[in-house]
Amino acid sequence: MPESLTADLIELRDTCQAFAATHLVGSDSSTETRAQIRSAAKSAGLFGLTQPTQQDNVPTQLALCVARETLAAANPNNMDSVFGPSAGVLGGVTGALAHSHLEPLLAGDKRASFGFTEPDNVQPTHGQITGEQLIVNGQKSYVTGGADADFINCLVHIEERGPSMVVIDTNIDGVILEKKFVSLDGSHHAAFRFENVTVPSHHIIGEPGQGLPKAMRQIGDTRLLFAAQASGYMLWTLELLNAHLTSADKSGEARGNKDVVRWHYANLRIKAFAARSMLYRTARLADHGENIVNEAMACKVFATETIGEMVDTAIQLVGGVALVEDHPLAILYRKVRGWRLAEGASDVLRLNIGRGILELDKGRI
Repeated sequence: MPESLTADLIELRDTCQAFAATHLVGSDSSTETRAQIRSAAKSAGLFGLTQPTQQDNVPTQLALCVARETLAAANPNNMDSVFGPSAGVLGGVTGALAHSHLEPLLAGDKRASFGFTEPDNVQPTHGQITGEQLIVNGQKSYVTGGADADFINCLVHIEERGPSMVVIDTNIDGVILEKKFVSLDGSHHAAFRFENVTVPSHHIIGEPGQGLPKAMRQIGDTRLLFAAQASGYMLWTLELLNAHLTSADKSGEARGNKDVVRWHYANLRIKAFAARSMLYRTARLADHGENIVNEAMACKVFATETIGEMVDTAIQLVGGVALVEDHPLAILYRKVRGWRLAEGASDVLRLNIGRGILELDKGRI
C-alpha cells in the first residue's frame, strides 16, 4: 500500500515535497530555470535517482514511483528537469560502447532517444552484419526527442539473428531526419529513415537477437513511470476538487452538497485508491525480481484512463473557466490525454494481457 513505506522512502517523499514547493513553482521554463532545477536536484539527491550506482545496479522501482508520484502531486511545470537520464537499454554495457555512449549519456553530455515505433505497412527496420559492421535500413516513425538526440537506441531485425537493440548515431551518413512534430502535450518527436547506415558491430547492445526483451523492459519501466505520474496528478486533481466542492456557490450552499456531485467525486476517489494500490504493489513485485509485464500494462492502462476521466470530470464540475487555455486543468488535460496511446494504446495492452493468459498461460492477472 502507498502508506506502508520504510523510513528511507518516507524521507524521500518528504524531500520531494519540499523540493517541489521550493524549486518547481511558477511557469518559467527557460533554459536558465531548467539548469537551476537540475543543479538543485543534484544537490537534493534526486537527479541521480534514475541512474545506476556502484552500490546498486539500478534504483528500486518503489523509490522511483514514490518520487515521481510525490512530485507530480504538486502539478509542477518542469518536472522533466528533476531526474537525470537513465541508462535504459544501455544498462550494463561495458567496453567501447560504455565509454562512447553510456557514460556521456549519464553525465548529460549526450542525449539518447528510443526507436521502436514504425510506420504501418512497411518492412521492419532490418540490418545485415558484414564483417565488423552492421548495415541498417528502415524507418522509425515516433522517436520522442529524436531531433535533439545524439544517438538512437533502435530495434533492428538483424538477418539470421533476429530483433536486436542497436545504437545509431544521428549525425552519420544515411540517417535522415524526415519530420519533426509536436504532440498535444507539447512534447517533441521525430521520424527517421535509415538508408544503408553503417555502424560498428559493437554498437549492437548485448547479443544479436536478444533485443526485444531489452526493449520491452524499457517500455515496461516507462509504463510504470506513466502510472506513477498519473497517480500524482490524481492527488493534485482531488485536492483541487476538494477546494472547489467545499466552496460556496451563488446561493451560499457548498457546491458538493448535491448527491450527484458527491457520487462522481466518490467514484473518482475510489478509482484513485485502486490505481495507487496497483502501482505500489507492482513496484514492490518488480523490486523482488518478479516479472511484471502484465502488471505494468494493467497499471498503465488503469492509471492513465483514471486520470483522464478525473480531469475531464473536474473540468465539467468546475465549469467553463477550466477550458481557458492556461487554466491548470486545461493544461493537465493536454498533458495526460496522449498517455492512453503512449507506450502501447490501452486497447492493445488489454489484448496483450488477454493473450498472455489465454494463449501463453503467463502472468498473474
